[in-house]
Amino acid sequence: MVGEMSCTNTQSAVKSTDLPYPGRRQGKVRDVYPIPASEGQPPRLLIVASDRVSAFDVVLPEPMPGKGVLLTKISTGFFDFVRELNLIPDHLISTDPADLPGLTDEERSSLEGRIMIGRAAKVVPIECVVRGHIAGSGWKEYQKSGTVCGIPLPEGLQLSDRLPEPLFTPSTKADEGHDENISFETACELVGTDLMTKLRDLSLEIYTKAAAYAAERGIILADTKFEFGHALDLDGNPTDELIIIDEVLTPDSSRFWPASDFEPGREQASFDKQIVRNWLQAEVDAGRWDKTAPGPILPAEVVQKTLARYQEAAGLLF
Repeated sequence: MVGEMSCTNTQSAVKSTDLPYPGRRQGKVRDVYPIPASEGQPPRLLIVASDRVSAFDVVLPEPMPGKGVLLTKISTGFFDFVRELNLIPDHLISTDPADLPGLTDEERSSLEGRIMIGRAAKVVPIECVVRGHIAGSGWKEYQKSGTVCGIPLPEGLQLSDRLPEPLFTPSTKADEGHDENISFETACELVGTDLMTKLRDLSLEIYTKAAAYAAERGIILADTKFEFGHALDLDGNPTDELIIIDEVLTPDSSRFWPASDFEPGREQASFDKQIVRNWLQAEVDAGRWDKTAPGPILPAEVVQKTLARYQEAAGLLF
């Protein structure tokens, strides 16, 4: 069954799921299940995009109705885009709940539009972050030290400026708590220089091509992050086949800005959850929240504005 569903005006918000597959893992936003094995098929995973909202590495107490469906639409659209680049295989097999064994019609209906069925993989434990503009934590670091993730940058950059060239800034991957920015050299020590070099080059090329695609549609892709893994064989062992996994290029993993409103030197209007971040940061600045769980409940206006921006981005991109 789908658990903790709260009704809104037009649709139900899926805060969490409880499907009859053992081994569920809950991330900040997604519920992940191993799918019962079928003869002759390598292991598969079901990824459910819930309507949970995560900001500052905290899952907020109330979901955002329909957010998971919009994220899935954008992610699957960009998986098609990445597939056409022919740079790397991806994990996505299907988005159809009818392909899931052992579920009731009600359970399948509740998952419509918010799932990805994918090949299972041994995850590379590195978040592959690419920054094309200076924003967020990168801007804060630059103001203090003139660097972003330890990489020296030219003097005189303003908030939101386009960087001279996209930066690859890896971080450790955390299901809970804070991801930690690390140097490329440290990432190489963790997973190997050859693999890390390949991930860096892939991430930069996918970002550059996706940024150009978005720009043609009036959107600045300011930054994003990718995850990769090694596909499992029929026996569940990792192979040498590197694939891109999880979600790609969604408002949850990227900063999308409207190009028509872009102006360096200030915070940008956004198609992502920056509206949520800004409201929460104001709560922090006012001493009403300390960035620990469970976090405050978002005002209805913030929820509505964020969803409207997600919908606008989905319409422009696909």
